[in-house]
Amino acid sequence: MPQPDDDRLVDLAARLEHEDPRFARSLTTGRPTRPREYRRTGAWWVLIAGLAMLVTGIAAPDGLLIAAGLVTSGIGVQLLDPYRRPDEDDSGGAPNR
Repeated sequence: MPQPDDDRLVDLAARLEHEDPRFARSLTTGRPTRPREYRRTGAWWVLIAGLAMLVTGIAAPDGLLIAAGLVTSGIGVQLLDPYRRPDEDDSGGAPNR
């Protein structure tokens, strides 16, 4: 027996509210914000911190600071990747099945 369209819309709204409450609330006010998948502010801060560490490590020749800056910058770039598939886990390994 097929579900009526109203029940499907209510289920969709409830799932959206559960997954991204900030986005769901902004839709009700009429001024939508970016969905969680497109908010990358934290990734930019990680990348900026990594690049600052890298430049500081180069300016004051410190191999440990250079290595930490390279690793942190790499993490920031990975977080900015817009083509991450939702079926991949965060470790970058094989897709979850």
